[in-house]
Amino acid sequence: MLKDLSVQELSLTMASLANAAYTDDCSIHFSALGLNTYQFMSNQGAHGHLAAGDTEIIITFRGTNPSHISDLLADANALPVHDDNGFVHDGFKTYALHLMQTVLNFVWANGGKTKDIYITGHSLGAAMALYCARELQDNGYTVKQLISFGQPRLANKAYVDSIKAPHLRFVNCNDIITTVPPVEIGYRHHGQLCYINFYGNIRPVTWWQRFKDKWRNHYHSWLKGKFFDSLEDHMMGGYIAKLQNVLSTNQSID
Repeated sequence: MLKDLSVQELSLTMASLANAAYTDDCSIHFSALGLNTYQFMSNQGAHGHLAAGDTEIIITFRGTNPSHISDLLADANALPVHDDNGFVHDGFKTYALHLMQTVLNFVWANGGKTKDIYITGHSLGAAMALYCARELQDNGYTVKQLISFGQPRLANKAYVDSIKAPHLRFVNCNDIITTVPPVEIGYRHHGQLCYINFYGNIRPVTWWQRFKDKWRNHYHSWLKGKFFDSLEDHMMGGYIAKLQNVLSTNQSID
């Protein structure tokens, strides 16, 4: 069960599930964790996966597929729209709402108020996961843990401050998607930042240390003839590889 995992093991497990969310059938991944009730979600271009066991529910959301124009439009539609006491990214909210009733129905049908609920996602899926956490909260459910990878900013400070779910937000070095939409127009991040540096280590860093680390990453990528490391660092493969290092070297996350 997930509750028996260390935070390092849980983070790597969630990264694997966030990566698997890009396929249409994740049942084998969930059954390996003892969650045998499974449902694939698909509606108007938004996709995700639901799984339940005796004591746990896992919700995963698929990130941006560059070949799907609807995904790209959702990412690009950064106009803020009112939502309760704050504002949220219109495209991310719209995509999340395509799946929210399915999520709520599944959680209710599988005894969500008596089970530990875990949520994860990557990129667009990470933004949807955070919105889902707030929707579950508003419907009387408690999220045990949200873990996101390469998440863009979802909403303004008032909105994200209202989300109570514990949230580990992983950022892989130069992942450019985590820097948008910009703070200059009011968007803010939620949760505990888990910054993974060039060497694959999680360390508390000052802005100057992070600046140097980013340029170190750029430099080594350029030496290899790779000039788009900000996008390469966004890929789930990089997150998984570095979290494997975190686990193998028993680095502290929380």
